[in-house]
Amino acid sequence: MHYLITGGAGFIGSNYVYRLLKRGERVTIFDNLSRRGATANLDWLRETFGNTAFTLIHGDVRDATLLATSARDVDVIFHLASQVAVTTSVSHPREDFETNVTGTFNVLEAARLVGNHPVVIFASTNKVYGGMESLIVEEHETRYAYRDYPYGIPETYPLDFHSPYGCSKGAGDQYVRDYARIYNLPTVVFRQSCIYGPRQFGVEDQGWVAWFVIAAVLGRPITIYGDGKQVRDLLYIEDLLDAYDAAVANINRVAGQIFNVGGGTANQLSVWREFGPLLERLTGREIPARQSGWRPGDQRIFVADIRKAAAYLAWRPQIGVEEGITRLYHWVVENRALFT
Repeated sequence: MHYLITGGAGFIGSNYVYRLLKRGERVTIFDNLSRRGATANLDWLRETFGNTAFTLIHGDVRDATLLATSARDVDVIFHLASQVAVTTSVSHPREDFETNVTGTFNVLEAARLVGNHPVVIFASTNKVYGGMESLIVEEHETRYAYRDYPYGIPETYPLDFHSPYGCSKGAGDQYVRDYARIYNLPTVVFRQSCIYGPRQFGVEDQGWVAWFVIAAVLGRPITIYGDGKQVRDLLYIEDLLDAYDAAVANINRVAGQIFNVGGGTANQLSVWREFGPLLERLTGREIPARQSGWRPGDQRIFVADIRKAAAYLAWRPQIGVEEGITRLYHWVVENRALFT
């Protein structure tokens, strides 16, 4: 099959391209190469598979004409390109809107107009649920916990687009869903939790797991926003890609569906009170961190209820938090030259 991957030079995209090429699929990467690490990821793919193993289109998802041309004769579109940081969306809301809303609309229109109904998989986010202030959250010694959601947050939880980023990704989320209903386009939305793993060039305002690991390895300062007890469910990159594959393989069953995809209750961790000690065990030294105020829309806890994905896709995470973070740590140590 022919796959078009927007954001294919990014963290998730390059890992998925690697998987697709390894099994002999035809791949076109559509990327504006603006993200740190994009060039390094492309170099890695070329060194592994050769210069002609994939097609690269250096373009921006805001360019509707180029996207439409790029979507010709593709079977599957993975829309992974986006503006990804809440803080950036607050300081540059127009750029965030144009990239995440207009860009997603352009992808959908390209898929609709191409004529062969390609599968469209959209990487959404748990931020579509907003700050979730109405939830009763209990505070424990090292983490927050839900009182009333033992399995985590289901897809039926009310949407509340908080922050420009939440609004833009949420709008795209709903457009993708509705194109399945109105135009019979086979789309699937993945509301992703904290995805982490190799090839992730985390920065302070996005990709916090990788950012903390990189900072610890290189001795850079670490800032904790909030009290460090915020909880996230972590999902290792290979587990996410298994879910992607399952969605494409089962598209006749899951077209038009939305899935919360994360590590679930078995892979939750507080962002510093529990992650910090794990990182100190890996590095063998104490890691200082300074505290700062809460960031807008920051959830005290988000853990995805992944039972729907398990039921529809026969999917569950296979790589636990400690194993996954250990893998990421060793990858950063072995490739520290990429970060200096």
